[in-house]
Amino acid sequence: MKKIQQVLFLGDTEEHHTQRFATDACLALLLTLLVTGIIYIARLYPAIPNISFLYLLIVLGLATMRGLYAAVIASLSAFFSFDFFLVPPLFTFSILKYEEWLALFIFLVTAIITGELASALRQRAEQALQSEKETRALYELVNATTSEENLDQQLDIVAHAIVDNFVTAGVIDCAILLPDEHGKLSLQSDALQDIARMQITSDEIRTAESVMLEGRIFDFYTDTDKALPFRFRRVIQATHPKHNYVRLVPMHQGQKVVGVARLLMADGLRRFPMERALIDEKKDLNHQNAFFWTFIDQATAMIERARLHREALQIELLRRTDALRSALLSSVSHDLRTPLSSIKAAASSLLQEDVEWDEEAKKSFAQAIEKETDRLNRLVGNILDMSRIEGGALKAEKEWYPIGELIHDVSGHMQGVLQDRNLIIHIPDDLPPVQLDYLQIDQVITNLLENAVRYTPPDSPLEITVESNDHEIIVSVADRGPGIPQSDLERIFDKFYRVSGARRRATSIMGTGLGLAVCRGLIEAHGGRIWVENRPGGGAIFRFTLPLEHIEGHIHE
Repeated sequence: MKKIQQVLFLGDTEEHHTQRFATDACLALLLTLLVTGIIYIARLYPAIPNISFLYLLIVLGLATMRGLYAAVIASLSAFFSFDFFLVPPLFTFSILKYEEWLALFIFLVTAIITGELASALRQRAEQALQSEKETRALYELVNATTSEENLDQQLDIVAHAIVDNFVTAGVIDCAILLPDEHGKLSLQSDALQDIARMQITSDEIRTAESVMLEGRIFDFYTDTDKALPFRFRRVIQATHPKHNYVRLVPMHQGQKVVGVARLLMADGLRRFPMERALIDEKKDLNHQNAFFWTFIDQATAMIERARLHREALQIELLRRTDALRSALLSSVSHDLRTPLSSIKAAASSLLQEDVEWDEEAKKSFAQAIEKETDRLNRLVGNILDMSRIEGGALKAEKEWYPIGELIHDVSGHMQGVLQDRNLIIHIPDDLPPVQLDYLQIDQVITNLLENAVRYTPPDSPLEITVESNDHEIIVSVADRGPGIPQSDLERIFDKFYRVSGARRRATSIMGTGLGLAVCRGLIEAHGGRIWVENRPGGGAIFRFTLPLEHIEGHIHE
């Protein structure tokens, strides 16, 4: 995981401020007394009238290194020590000459102004450096999160970044809780702990749910730090000896709370982070808290993007489902009506009592009913098979069977559809049996032949060729039709897809656009593959494979 640049903040306690002020005061006093001692011992004053400006070096150094407070202390200390030890009468704060009073006063004003300017420059430099570090940290955070597509990984990066950047402000650990589809909060990521092993009490879950409901920060004491790895407990106990507590921070998206950030905090630093509404009231913590909320907003934006992405996928799924449903209703309603109309017409004719039909006519009507019933049965079978394929319920009941016999069986019961079409079959005599589902492969070859009849001239021949190699048997169904445009080769096996600009034969044979999609599903259920190629000289070749397996001690792999 990419390490986010650490940005240091001064989340100091009041005790730390007091220690710093005491250190600055002692340092200023010691340095000014040291310079005073050097001037006194070397008797540089009044030999060098402007020797007092030597104190300005101390003031500038302290203003640059320590800040304005140390510079002011140094200025005042220099003023009084110079007067007491160097200006006659010595060892008193009295000054006999008016000029020396004026010089000392000008020195004091100059020292304070110089210290203030140097301290202001130092503060601006620190702010510029801080802004640069913050910008780099935010850039690396955004770069690290955008390179990840998984929301859990993105939130894990944000949790680590919060701990890395705000550890000096008292943030020991960070976890992010999000509601599931039922609205129950669950742990999604944690910076220091394994979420699979981390346990959150029911009271803490209820508290977090209240934070989501009310949208306000809530604190409570916990023993969660005991569950941290030992190396983290040692660091925490060394740097933060007091008891730790948990701060639950709502993650706002507008007026809505989309999650909760769970911060394990060091006691004594309760002012961080603050409520958004209180940031403007406390200017000293405004910048630090605003930067923290930037991290929270980044995590919130990722959560919202993930939600919008899921909704977009659901909308797209519903749109495609609706389009497929419309296509299915349109296709099925037309293609089922055609054989039903033929069956209805033949049956009605047979039932007419005012017409005496001869035996040949009755036989013709019965054959028409049988033909259209078979066709209707194939259409319904394709629809049911497509449903089973999409639902994952289609399984091939394989058994050993010669593929050549199956092809001859199909050509026999397809004579009515072929309508005396010249069907050429090339099958080697030494083909081994294949493990297949007879009914499913029967349907595959039937669909391919129907497709060829539908889109080719009535006087063009059809060819079925079977080949084999060490691994598989290849079955080809070829025609001499118009072929398939290159742009349609990849999509021809999609549901309800028909070749653009293709013309069917002017016959009653129609299709739902499911036949080739069913072929692909049935062949893939057998562990094979199916594809189509344009035939040299015109026409198309549909090929599918069936894998060869063990049989009678021989291996075909």
